[in-house]
Amino acid sequence: MPAEIHPTAIIAPGAEIADNVKIGPCAVIDDNVYIGEGSVIDAFASIKRFTRIGKNNHIHSYASVGGEPQDLKFHGEESWLEIGDNNTIREFATLSRGTEGGGGLTRIGNNNLLMAYTHVAHDCMVDNFIVMSNGATLAGHVHLADGVIMGGLSAVHQFCRVGKNAFLGAMSGISQDLPPYMLCIGNRDGGVHGPNLVGLRRMKVGNETIAALKQAFRTIWLDGQPRQQALDELENKFHNVGEVLELISFIRSSERGIMPAARSDD
Repeated sequence: MPAEIHPTAIIAPGAEIADNVKIGPCAVIDDNVYIGEGSVIDAFASIKRFTRIGKNNHIHSYASVGGEPQDLKFHGEESWLEIGDNNTIREFATLSRGTEGGGGLTRIGNNNLLMAYTHVAHDCMVDNFIVMSNGATLAGHVHLADGVIMGGLSAVHQFCRVGKNAFLGAMSGISQDLPPYMLCIGNRDGGVHGPNLVGLRRMKVGNETIAALKQAFRTIWLDGQPRQQALDELENKFHNVGEVLELISFIRSSERGIMPAARSDD
């Protein structure tokens, strides 16, 4: 089916609109934009130039997608925002394109839910099956791995990474890396509370693997031994547990350091 475009929508001549796209009243689509088949752009949404959107995305009213980076080093150079398939981007979300210093690309993967008022800054990499709750914010150059959940009004400092299936609690902020499968709650003085047990059970992770991740948390964050010694010990003990090995690899590759354990009074 051809695209269904409301007569009040403003579509620049250089925009490419695939079949079966629906564009609502007063939406604005700039030049150098591609919108993939089956996507829906609601009323008053704005898709800025240098944005490529895949299939079956739903961009809700008043979202601003592909805006110029909020970075003083940006001087108008060409850079891009790429969005995969099956994403939901809710009202007033803001997604910025990349900068020269970050490789010129902000990327959103597939099957993500970005709730109202979320912000994805320049040069971020947001993988797949991620939930950013209302008001969640990413500074520049952040990487969210598959399955991350960010609670409402939470925030991630620039250049940080959040590992696979980690959980960042509501109104929490992190300024160091949050390793995979871990749960972090609290402000910048908060920390890691342990494995993300609810998320792991939803993933149908077995009890033995969960027990291994609990032991890894205690060894890395609570036992007080040197970090490298703790990682070597865990690698030797759980060499056949992929989730623990992934946790170890993430920590070893961290450049910013990892979030500390939560204080006992958190």
